[in-house]
Amino acid sequence: MAKYKHYDYSQGKFIPVSFEKQILPGTFEHTLHYIIDNEIDLSVFDLRYQNDETGAPAYDPRVLLKIVLYAYSKGITSSRKIADCCNENVIFMALSADTRPHFTTIADFISSQDRETVGLFLEVLLICDQMGLIGKEMFAVDGCKLPSNASKEWSGTKEELAHKKEKMEKAIKQIITKHKEQDKTEVDQAVIEKEEQYVATLKAKVKKIKTWLSENDDKPGSKGKPRKSNITDNESANMKTSHGVVQGYNGVAMVDSKHQVVVHAEATGDSESAILKPMVEGTRENFQEIGKEEDIFKKAKLTTDSGFHSEKNVEMVIEDGIDAYIADNKFRHRDPRFAEADRHKERFNKEVAKRFDRAIIFQPRDFTVSPDKSFCICPAGKRMYKSGNAIHNGLHAIKYHGTKRDCIPCQVRAKCMKNPAVTVTRQFAHFTGRTENKTKTFTQKMREKIDSVAGKLIYGRRMATVEPVFANVRSSLGLDRFSLRGKKKVSVQWRLYCTVHNLLKVHRYGFGFA
Repeated sequence: MAKYKHYDYSQGKFIPVSFEKQILPGTFEHTLHYIIDNEIDLSVFDLRYQNDETGAPAYDPRVLLKIVLYAYSKGITSSRKIADCCNENVIFMALSADTRPHFTTIADFISSQDRETVGLFLEVLLICDQMGLIGKEMFAVDGCKLPSNASKEWSGTKEELAHKKEKMEKAIKQIITKHKEQDKTEVDQAVIEKEEQYVATLKAKVKKIKTWLSENDDKPGSKGKPRKSNITDNESANMKTSHGVVQGYNGVAMVDSKHQVVVHAEATGDSESAILKPMVEGTRENFQEIGKEEDIFKKAKLTTDSGFHSEKNVEMVIEDGIDAYIADNKFRHRDPRFAEADRHKERFNKEVAKRFDRAIIFQPRDFTVSPDKSFCICPAGKRMYKSGNAIHNGLHAIKYHGTKRDCIPCQVRAKCMKNPAVTVTRQFAHFTGRTENKTKTFTQKMREKIDSVAGKLIYGRRMATVEPVFANVRSSLGLDRFSLRGKKKVSVQWRLYCTVHNLLKVHRYGFGFA
């Protein structure tokens, strides 16, 4: 039998280490080390410190930046883990010159940067532009919804949170009453201690809700109804994603089409339609700051998905003279290539209905309208009567409604209404076409533009421009949730991750740095 020399990976060895020689040319850490030391003006960080004559020496911001950005490139966001890496990993030791900053120093450095990260982002953006990585031909904007350091348990309107508090108070009274009755008999002391601990937890939660209710008001919604607030982080929001509802922020990025360089980045708890104008203005200001373009959108195109669509946003880009392509929520329905796409949605709806034991709701195509449009027949074979006309988004519709004698005892009521316990009769709208309006709305103008052959070709590049950025940030760089609280701090973390993304582009294409 063959014999091999013994080896053991768990053993240690004391060796002399030259930190400079650990940062090997051709690696990302070498690019990061060189750019921060030689190419970026970090004088804005010096304003944070006032210890010229008195006070202890501070950690050099260059050192802290190197270890934070390198940690983010490896998917490490915890300040404690970054501090551990500076004690245990030779690359982190080399980048930090073995200064070993405490985790509280790292945490404070990350969370307190706002203006400084904007300057850092612009410096890296300038390097990307000087290297020719920004084409300035087309920008695509989109958002990546990520959970934050807040729980959905503490979300709700003031009315919902007040109801939650009342339920907790009721539970506390029931447990206390139960204890008084148990005092008369012999019971397990361990059970009593466990319930007393539960009561203390509930009291702490009730106090937390009471304090929040006395100091805060509901967040106004777009349709007059209050939006859900969050006691832990009230600037975060409940957001629907493909994996369900998360409590977090939307990391929005404006991306150039040439090499997917991020030219502007912000994190927000607002809807995407509310962030489009700030993103356009921020992108324009970024290029003005680096002294490259007075108005970048005079020659660059802009593409967005339907989440950013609104009449107000379309009006904004048209009035500003921006060559924009903003899809509406019916864009795919008008595309012949997606004529049979609904069959996939039907299969998905059946799978969801089966998994969660839900009924599949009847769709408009399941209703039959009479030739003279005076009535329609519902899927159960009952007649629905005409109840008037309506105009929705420039489309004319005829409204029909069922009768109580037919809808209330109907056997397929659960399939006809989303909430049968609340809705009495089914209503149905049959769209007949666009209203005769001589003045086109901005949405109609955008629809005609994006439905053209040229519009479809340009808009077709959107996904390949912006989605790879989110794939890189989430999968390669490992950002699966924001670890900070508050819009300002989360924006800092999102901006730093986008800076790392751009630095990786510099490393990939900048042979002089790598």
